[in-house]
Amino acid sequence: MATVRSGVLGALTAAMVMAAVPMAHVEARQAARTVTLTVTDPVGEKMSYSIKQIVAKPGEKLKVRLVSIAQTPKIVMAHNFVLLKPGTDIKKFTDAAANARGTDFIPPAFKSSILANAGMVGPGESMEVVFNAPMKPGKYTYLCSFAGHYAAGMWGELIVK
Repeated sequence: MATVRSGVLGALTAAMVMAAVPMAHVEARQAARTVTLTVTDPVGEKMSYSIKQIVAKPGEKLKVRLVSIAQTPKIVMAHNFVLLKPGTDIKKFTDAAANARGTDFIPPAFKSSILANAGMVGPGESMEVVFNAPMKPGKYTYLCSFAGHYAAGMWGELIVK
């Protein structure tokens, strides 16, 4: 009889504990879906990420892994991943970024416009950023903020639907 009670009490205790755990904590423990973006040296004057479009569900946990297979030294040319809020003036952002070498081409005046950022990578390096996709469906631009890279085509879209 004591075993039966322990089993029932144990089950009830576990159920009460699970009911008390907020959903945010449960979601935080869910594994992120990994998206690997590779970057390399320019082909002609064109630059790009290996993936131009990432599709995600609202609030989906993503891990963007940026991998450089470039040969050009990092001091000359590096790459990053910057996901911007909708409505950000991309021209103003990239113009300011071009003059922000001291902050890895992230313009301080635009930090509030960034949803996620994986730092600069050079040859053989990688960097990761984990974030939740926005809850609002729509298209969110991601780009490389190194001087001139966006203009050369190094950007894509996170599509939340």
